[in-house]
Amino acid sequence: MVKIQYNNTNTNMTLHKEGFGTIAISIVTFIVINVASHYLFGSGMAFDIILGVTALLLFLITNFFRSPKRHAVRVDGAIVCPADGKVVVMEEVYEPELLKCNVIQLSIFMSPTNVHINWFPIGGIIRYVRHHSGRFQKAYLPKSSTENERSSVLIERENGTQILVRQVAGAMARRIVCYAEEDAKVKQSSQMGFIKFGSRVDLYLPLDTELICKIGDKVIGSQTILGWFKDKK
Repeated sequence: MVKIQYNNTNTNMTLHKEGFGTIAISIVTFIVINVASHYLFGSGMAFDIILGVTALLLFLITNFFRSPKRHAVRVDGAIVCPADGKVVVMEEVYEPELLKCNVIQLSIFMSPTNVHINWFPIGGIIRYVRHHSGRFQKAYLPKSSTENERSSVLIERENGTQILVRQVAGAMARRIVCYAEEDAKVKQSSQMGFIKFGSRVDLYLPLDTELICKIGDKVIGSQTILGWFKDKK
């Protein structure tokens, strides 16, 4: 059995482009709040508390949009983790939207403290991309995969094997960004998108996939190998 593998991760951080607008709006909003509070309360304790709270909120928002520089793992025949987080689902299900057959569903839950970039788990051709409007239930609930706001991306390998990747919004998430375009060729572990403020990513894999992770495992996007296709080299 091949163990889960991690590549060396560069700890250098930058801000992801998806956060520029949110951070800019937050800065302007907090400046207005602090100017108004100083006008109302002067330089007393109330102003200091408001200043401290807004500074903490700005730090948390900025930290959410961090983008670590990583050396992408690209291994033929492997399924590389599409997101940072924890494995919360591994089960056989029927996928009715595209694959229309029994598959293995593997789901990764991202908490607000995780990096929220998503990566392509395999390389290949994008055969289908759709955004679905929906609810904003807690992302760890099983029905969130089919009822929540989500995007679906079907990727086909060179040998014709297809997998479905689904970005699922959570209770806090209000925007899913997906960079996938139909008929485009993508590289394994290149960026697929971003989900803002709490969410999950579902993978729908062939039944004969050799999974080497388990429920509760903490995984790293573009780094952790989750499993292998039957035809792995």
